[in-house]
Amino acid sequence: MNKNLKILFLIWGVALIVLLGCQQQSQPSAASVLDNDSLLTLVQYQTFQYFWEGAEPFSGMARERIHLDGIYPDNDQNVVTSGGSGFGLMAILVGVKRGFITQDQGIERFEKILNFLELADRFHGVYPHWWYGDTGKTKPFSKKDDGGDLVETSFLAQGLLTVRQYFKNGNDREKIIAQRADQLWQDIEFDWHTKGGEKVLYWHWSPNFEWEMNFPVGGYNECLIMYVLAAASPSHAIEPSVYHKGWARNGKIKSDHKYMGYDLVVDHYETNDDPVGPLFWSHYSYMGLKPKGLHDQYGDYWTLNQNHAKIHYDYSVENAQKFKGYGPDCWGLTSSYSINGYDGHKPGNDVGVISPTAALSSIPYTPQESIQMLKWLYQPAQEKLIGRYGPYDAFSLEYDWLLPRYLAIDQGPIPVMIENYRTGFIWDLFMSAPEIKTGLDKLGFWVD
Repeated sequence: MNKNLKILFLIWGVALIVLLGCQQQSQPSAASVLDNDSLLTLVQYQTFQYFWEGAEPFSGMARERIHLDGIYPDNDQNVVTSGGSGFGLMAILVGVKRGFITQDQGIERFEKILNFLELADRFHGVYPHWWYGDTGKTKPFSKKDDGGDLVETSFLAQGLLTVRQYFKNGNDREKIIAQRADQLWQDIEFDWHTKGGEKVLYWHWSPNFEWEMNFPVGGYNECLIMYVLAAASPSHAIEPSVYHKGWARNGKIKSDHKYMGYDLVVDHYETNDDPVGPLFWSHYSYMGLKPKGLHDQYGDYWTLNQNHAKIHYDYSVENAQKFKGYGPDCWGLTSSYSINGYDGHKPGNDVGVISPTAALSSIPYTPQESIQMLKWLYQPAQEKLIGRYGPYDAFSLEYDWLLPRYLAIDQGPIPVMIENYRTGFIWDLFMSAPEIKTGLDKLGFWVD
């Protein structure tokens, strides 16, 4: 038995203890049995399984949601997500690297996903937010959002480029995977989403409603990767002015304000009373795009993301609203399930709900604080917060609220950002794409 397999069996054994429940305090928990490194592997394994075992079977794509209580809105168990599947592509590569699956198993899954993506609904090469996984037909996200979603497609493209880079120098079968992923990337008409040449990218276009959603994307939020990819596209690129005038709002994106003692770096486009966004803004664009050492004329992106995470940590430790449980062991606000449906949790919109992905996916920025949260989650007292695919999406100790439910866009960043913290694996793959260097150079970025 090889070393990796022995380690994996140990992790599985401890995971079984956690998932079955530690009914007596004397029984060991994952956090007490495993060192930090093995505990990180455990949570990576569990969250990876959302995209492996939990995938929609016909397409291999990530389900939008998995509810272990069996209660689904609109009976949507077969609805798959474009952005969440982009995160899933990267999570599957982590699974291959960590030995959770073999390379051949990964190849088979990538081929299934590519088969789906090549035939599924697209609009000027841009994918919708949701499809029905068994047909590839669009499921409208809202009444007029029934066409291309450029933001979610950019998250998917981030994954496709990472897969391409992983397989490009492989055997014949692997090179075909790389070529197919590359073609899907090149098909994305980023320039179409300038609505005829405007100096901004629009989020949505529909064959039925055209531009009626009317959502020009200005920063700062989770969408930086969209502009980088749009500039990097070898076939449908935007001009730099679209970035500087649209995303950066003619320089207004830059900020010299502080919050809780930390430089904000950029304007989160909130109000003075609500100055920072939810933590997923520091995750989604940076699963492939490496922020360490990354600068442009508007800011230092490592400082931006690290300060964002530290603000959320200090906010929870200070706990001005005195919510039960908040503190150095239990922190992190982001968009997730909430007491009254889905909500965008952040310091300016805090309803007493903690989302584990917020702290765990921030581990590159706040390693000590994130590991502290991870160890707390896996103690016996918190066993109800952990399920088949790792920590449940959100919980509130203040209101004794928890649902055994998961969302792809929240589980996906956990294994990927942990791997970036541990080895830089996904960052290195994505940043090795020559188009990314071209796109960053074009927009005026530089790397220390």
